[in-house]
Amino acid sequence: MRFIYTSLFYLFIPIILLYLLWRSIKAPAYRQRWHERFGFSAKHLLKRNYIWIHAVSMGEVQAAIPLIKELKQRFQAPILVTTMTPTGSKRVHEVFNHEVDHVYLPYDLPDALARFLNNIQPKLLIIMETELWPNLLHSCQQRDIPVILANARLSANSVTSYLRIKKSVRKMLQSVIIVAQTNLDAEGFIKLGISSKQVRVTGSLKFDTDLPNNFSAQTDKLRQKWQNRPVWIAASTHDGEEKIILTVFKQLKVDCQNLLLLLVPRHPERFNQVAQLCQKQAFKIARRSQNQNIEAEIDIYLGDTMGELPMLYAACDIAFVGGTLVPVGGHNLLEPAAVGLPVIMGPQVFECAEICRQLLLADAGIQVNDAIELLHAVKNYLDNIDYRQQIGQNGRIFVQKNQGSLIRLLKIIDETIKTD
Repeated sequence: MRFIYTSLFYLFIPIILLYLLWRSIKAPAYRQRWHERFGFSAKHLLKRNYIWIHAVSMGEVQAAIPLIKELKQRFQAPILVTTMTPTGSKRVHEVFNHEVDHVYLPYDLPDALARFLNNIQPKLLIIMETELWPNLLHSCQQRDIPVILANARLSANSVTSYLRIKKSVRKMLQSVIIVAQTNLDAEGFIKLGISSKQVRVTGSLKFDTDLPNNFSAQTDKLRQKWQNRPVWIAASTHDGEEKIILTVFKQLKVDCQNLLLLLVPRHPERFNQVAQLCQKQAFKIARRSQNQNIEAEIDIYLGDTMGELPMLYAACDIAFVGGTLVPVGGHNLLEPAAVGLPVIMGPQVFECAEICRQLLLADAGIQVNDAIELLHAVKNYLDNIDYRQQIGQNGRIFVQKNQGSLIRLLKIIDETIKTD
């Protein structure tokens, strides 16, 4: 099976490169550093015995930040972070500058991985969430490099798909320590034939939020921009969701004329597209990236920056989390809950189903099915301030009660390094 997979991967390389070129039309960073994607690591990777963390993109990097900071303090080993996307790379550099090394993860090809591993000689690989690359895991197994799948999650759809190749998955993960977010995730791995001895449940790292020291001051400064206006944030939105959001917002403005919408698209290459969509619907916008003032006539503040979402959430009153009105599966529902916002999400939450279920049980948010229900949910929160604040407080308490996954994961890492 792995031979067929590898052969197909080599055949598809020209298509993959064309895809990178296509992505680079809107995001030029995709045109850069191709040598790293083939295992020719940057010259600054001169160290050995790395503790290596792989976080595919922005969301995984954000979840890994507290872990990386703890690893830097606990171990003398150099830290290497790999990502697959430029947004992930940018976030690593923003937070850590040159305190950790970063390159793109090579493609899952035996020769590229051999060059890469010969260069960095890692003592441990920690993969964030569920990035399963057959040749990467096989190469680590051949070289006796311990692998921890941290913050691992497995949706019902993923379990169904992997069951078709159950033997291959079991072989691929036979020496991997799986640190699952929930019991449901753990059961999914065990259903695939993974030994229960390999699987631990520690909770989600996203409960252990990492806020900067000047977080409150930044939030207060941002709140002053609103000039006491109620603010609804729609964050991590995808193509198709903004049209729904703007339709609902237009209806809300009839009864709440001073309502401000803070709109934060998920992908930076769509920032200009979303700005044009807002302007076509006759909304007046200000852009975060241009530090524009929010005058009384401004309808929408476009959050067209990266890495600021927790602060933006904290400065608002009501949160909608995107990727849930379209079949994306949802994004981090805990970020707004952690700062005391009532959370609204759509029906498409298959990537965060258990967290969604727990939030609803904690009475920390509401799930809507369409634009009409979204309109009623936002309006209800706008009209009932005490109720809104109580739901937000429920979310904050829920997050605080479930913290501690980072400590439990660090204990597993300690044991793995000592055993190795």
